[in-house]
Formats: sequence, structure tokens, C-alpha cells
Amino acid sequence: GIALGWAAYWLFNRRSLQEAERRARRIMDEALQSAENIKREMILQAREEIYKRQIELENELKERREEIQRLRERLAAKERQLEERERKLIEHARKLGEKSKWLREREKRVQRMEEEQRRLLSEISNLSPEEAKELLMERMVEEAKREAMETIRRIEEEARQTAERRAKEILCYAMERFAADHVAEAAITTVPLPNEELKGRIIGRQGRNIQAFEAATGVELIVDDTPDAIIISAFDPIRREVARIALEKLIADGRIHPSRIEQVVQRAKAEVENIIREEGERAAMEIGVHELHPELIRLLGRLKFRTSYGQNVLQHSKEVASLAGVIAAELGENERLARRAGLIHDIGKAVDREMEGTHAQISASLARRYGEPPEVVHAVEAHHDEIPPRTLLAVIIQIADKLSAARPGARRDSLEAYVRRLEKLERIAESFYGVEKCYAIQAGREIRVIVQEDKVSDEETWELARKIAQKIKSEIEFPGQIQVTVIRETRAVEFAR
Repeated sequence: GIALGWAAYWLFNRRSLQEAERRARRIMDEALQSAENIKREMILQAREEIYKRQIELENELKERREEIQRLRERLAAKERQLEERERKLIEHARKLGEKSKWLREREKRVQRMEEEQRRLLSEISNLSPEEAKELLMERMVEEAKREAMETIRRIEEEARQTAERRAKEILCYAMERFAADHVAEAAITTVPLPNEELKGRIIGRQGRNIQAFEAATGVELIVDDTPDAIIISAFDPIRREVARIALEKLIADGRIHPSRIEQVVQRAKAEVENIIREEGERAAMEIGVHELHPELIRLLGRLKFRTSYGQNVLQHSKEVASLAGVIAAELGENERLARRAGLIHDIGKAVDREMEGTHAQISASLARRYGEPPEVVHAVEAHHDEIPPRTLLAVIIQIADKLSAARPGARRDSLEAYVRRLEKLERIAESFYGVEKCYAIQAGREIRVIVQEDKVSDEETWELARKIAQKIKSEIEFPGQIQVTVIRETRAVEFAR
């Protein structure tokens, strides 16, 4: 039994060992097969990577070759251009050499001719060479002066015509792009009444209502024989507007007594403040100026109730901004800064009764305080020549300001000042030698000067016109320009008998 058990055990172990060996060989074979497969895959991937890199290198090499070819072509073109320029320079040098040789020969001929002329002149006039030379020099100097004056006159005329034409084109284009109505504002406002009975209620017992109203608003109410109307009189337009709104509210409400008047006036003041802010924002939006300080917007709105020589200052500011923007665009300047400077150039007029200094100085101070750019501040400060303009933007604002103020109907001008300016124009022209008569015409835009033909020559008329224009510019302040026309007339009279 033991032998059989041992034999069975040995056989079982042998079979197990053989089975394990077979499994081991199978595992080894599978591992070798898997390793072979992995090896083949890695070789394939390596070959693919090598192929891709080879293609990329070939493409890069191709691009490099193409770039080198392009550079060679450009270099060849440059070489051809340099050769062509060298050829032209050689040809030009050859021509210059020939021309220099020709000029030297001509100079020798001219010298020989001058010597011959001097000799002949000495023989004919019995003058010494020095005397003949002096006489010839005098004639040459006179001829040179005459030719120089004629050349100067022609050049000045051409430059003036070109400058005038360009300036007129720019100004006409600017005025065509912007046109505004101007209405002279008065110092009174008329409020219509639904009936005559309200006049008595507005006056109140012993005048208490009207006194309370005038005390609260700072205006004067004029109740006269004008049918169904009351007149509000005040030089401050904001007060007039507050009084108008308050009076219309009182008339619509019907309750008119001192305490009610004070309440309505306070509400009217708040409403006017809202109107001021809205007008400032509307003006900035209309002109296209953004990011203005809120205080500048409020001051801009106050200009709606401010006038200068009968012209509304807010309307004037908007017009200056539009004109300045158009002119700046035509001249290639910054249109945005031109509009900004034009809109706020008179901002100081909103508070000029509260601050010391001219309105240009106040405007510049406010612009500087509320963070405006230095170019805008300088243009605002220089728009009335209180400081010399240092930038083209400042000159553009000056032109737009004068253009807006000088148009017919824009502002009121007194008749006496107008007559005095015309008389001064004529006196300036009459102060020059040879002037016979002069007339200021076209509302002072032109002055006609008639000279005596035996005292002033044709060449001297141009110099006389320039001198008169310079003296007018230095002694008279005027908007726009004044044309000076000098007239010289020669009359030949003969009688046939």
C-alpha cells in the first residue's frame, strides 16, 4: 500500500510538474509573442515618426529654399536698380560736366562782350571806365529794384489768392455744415393771463402777494394796461425763468397767497435746476463731447439763460464747437479736442458775476480745475488774445468764436460804435501821402482809396494798400477782414477843334 501510495504520489507530482512546465512554456511563448508584437509596434511607430519628421524637414527645407529664392530675386532686383541708378548718375555727371564746360565758355564770352561794351561805351560817351561802371551799376540797381518789386508783388498776390481761396473754402464749408438762427433776447418776459380778474389776485390785498412774489424771486412784476398779460422784468434770465414758471403754476392752481408763493417758487427753482442740468447734458450730447465733469455740465446748462450782446451764450458755444470741429477736421487737427474746447470756451460767463477776472480766465480756471486736457485749457484761455496762442487748436477756437459772433444778426451792435469805426477807417486811409479820397463801404468790410496819379505810381499802389492794411490791423479791432482797394486813374484829355 505504501509503495502504491508513493507511486501514485510520484505520478501525481510528475503530472503536476509536467503540467506546470507546459503552462510555463505556454506563458513564456505568449510573453515572447507579446514582446515580439510590442517590438514590431514600436518599430512601426518609430518608422512613422521618422517618416513624419522627414516630411516636416523636407517641407521646411522647401520653404527655406523658396525664401532663399525670393531673397535672391529681391537682391537681383536691388542690384538692377542700383545699376540703373549708377548709370543715371554717370549720365547726369556727364551732362553736368558738359553744362559746366558750356557755362565756363559762355562766361568767357560774356566777359569778352562786357569788355567790348565798356570799351565802346567809353569811346562813345567819353567816360572813364569807372564813371561808365558807376552809371551802369545805377541803371542795373534801378532795374533790379523794379523787377524785385514786381516779383514780390506777384508772389504776394499769388500767395494771398491761394491763402484766401483755401481759407474761404474751409470757412464756407464750416458754415454750410452748421447754420443756426439767432434771436436777440430782451430783459422782459410776458406771461399770458386767462382773464383780467387774476391781476387783482396776483397783486393781493395792499400788494402783499406781488411783494412776496418779487421778494422770493428777485424780479419785478409789471401790471399795467396790457390786456390779459403780466410782464416780468429782470436782467438775470434765470430769475426770470423761475418767476415765469412759478407765476404760471400759481395762475393754474388759483391759490395765490404769500405762503403758497414761497412753496411754488422753491419748486420752480428746483425745476429750473433740472432744466439747467438737462440742457447741459443735451448740449454735450448734441456736440458729441463725452465725459465732461458734472459741474461743467451744470455750468454749461446755466449758459442757456445767459446772453452776450443779445446772443444766447449756450447757442453760441454750440455753434463755436461745431465750427471748430469742422475747421479742425479740414486742417487735420484733433476734431474731438476742438469740439470740446469750443463748447466750454465761454463756460466762465455762467459765474463771471461771482468770480474775479475776465470770462476767458475764469473759463480756463474752471476747465483746469475739473480735469480738462492742457491743450483745451490753453485754447480756452487764449480765445480772446489775453495770452498769445501757442497751438493751432487755440487759433481754430479764435476763428470759430469770431465767425459765430460776427455773422449778421448774431449780435446787436450800437449805431454810434459802427459810425465811429467807419470814420476811423477813413481817417487812417487819409493819413497817407497821395490819398485824394477814401470811402468805407459794405458796412465797413471794404475801404476804397483813390490816390492822385501824379503822386503815386502804379507800383507804389501795392505798397500803399499793404501799409494801410497793416495800420488798420494795428489800430482797430474788427471781426472778419477788411479789404483795402487802392485806385489810381490816369486820364488823358484832348479837344478836337
